[in-house]
Amino acid sequence: MNKHHHPLAASIRWLLLCAAAAASGISHAQSPTPQAVQTLVAAQVQPVLATLKSLVDIESGSRDLEGLAQIAELIAGRLRAAGMNTQLLPTQAPDFHPQLKGAKLGAMVYATKTGTGKRKVLLIAHMDTVYPRGMGAKQPFRIDGDKAYGLGISDDKGGVALVLHTVKLLDEMGFKDYAELAVLINADEEIGSAGSAAFITQQGGAYDAVLSFEGGGFEQDFVRLATSSIAIVEMNITGKASHAGANPEAGRNALYEMSHQILKSRQFGDPAKGLHINWTVASSGQTRNVIPASANAVADVRSLTNEDLDLMEKSLRASIQDKLIPDTKIELSFYRSRPAFQANDVSRVLARHAQTIFTEIGQSIGVRDRASGGGTDAAFAGLKPRGGVLESFGLRGYGAHSNDNEYIFIPSISSRLYLATRMVMDVGSGVLVW
Repeated sequence: MNKHHHPLAASIRWLLLCAAAAASGISHAQSPTPQAVQTLVAAQVQPVLATLKSLVDIESGSRDLEGLAQIAELIAGRLRAAGMNTQLLPTQAPDFHPQLKGAKLGAMVYATKTGTGKRKVLLIAHMDTVYPRGMGAKQPFRIDGDKAYGLGISDDKGGVALVLHTVKLLDEMGFKDYAELAVLINADEEIGSAGSAAFITQQGGAYDAVLSFEGGGFEQDFVRLATSSIAIVEMNITGKASHAGANPEAGRNALYEMSHQILKSRQFGDPAKGLHINWTVASSGQTRNVIPASANAVADVRSLTNEDLDLMEKSLRASIQDKLIPDTKIELSFYRSRPAFQANDVSRVLARHAQTIFTEIGQSIGVRDRASGGGTDAAFAGLKPRGGVLESFGLRGYGAHSNDNEYIFIPSISSRLYLATRMVMDVGSGVLVW
């Protein structure tokens, strides 16, 4: 029997909750006070750490369908235990994606719970990581001082854990003063959300507030009002093979042409706009003594606005008209992987309220209104928003995408859980006005 559904265990938890509530002034006929929520949140640090260990122990790289299925079931089970109607939604990359080309991807976990309040609130995070299977055994979950280490713990299993415990805490308090509370955890964020983007965009237009649980800072707590747009550039060069020793002049060296194009374009963009390109993957040739007849390169493009991506594409397409090697053919694809998140007025109201909530616990939280190069699913939710979207509700941490130094700050657990819980309460009940 699932321990979360054992009658005796449930009774004991409820008695403990009621005792804490009574000590803090909670009446279950009314919304709990901020002080009462603080008391209950303080008791959640060790349970959150236990959840983090459970999540980190499951390797869940973006293309690891077995690991993603396992972690999705864990997440779905926790959400069902909190009384949410939960389903797993299959995803697949579009056929025209330059790298994934129609591949099957991990399922999304989508859960909803109807309440009695005024507004609909959606919490989003992602369960996939950038790490290949096998790395987890070498770097298991561990605690060292005020830090908890593990692959993907900062990006974004810390966010997933906070979502799970926010929902659990609201359920245990009996708080339902929202029109609907929903959770969406996707499994393809680290590869551009190729299979989940359309659904996230759709849900952004269905909820009054979308809170995204990417990491919430390193040295200082913050929430975000902006993230970067991302594009994938793929360049294919076709030349002509020939003997590299006996007759190189008869060939058309695709490697040379690729190098020429990369070197020309590496400085394209405008740092003041956050617009830049980095060529990151390249290949050409298979045999040492053959002039390569083909070459391929892939680049990562970032921008603060969606419009500036058009400028980059225009510059690249103009550049490939100027060739180093005559009679070579260059094909260039420019795939817009992720839009920029650009906040609206409601998003700014949400950010200011997050700052107000943090003052209740004697802390301050910054608001970042300029993107720093990273792209997130908040951008998809914010394409056609019904209300507002706010990013970076996750834990403070460091080392996202690093091989040996990813961690979260344990002291941020209580403050961040308090922030998320109070935001749902105030938005859902209509206390926060916009």
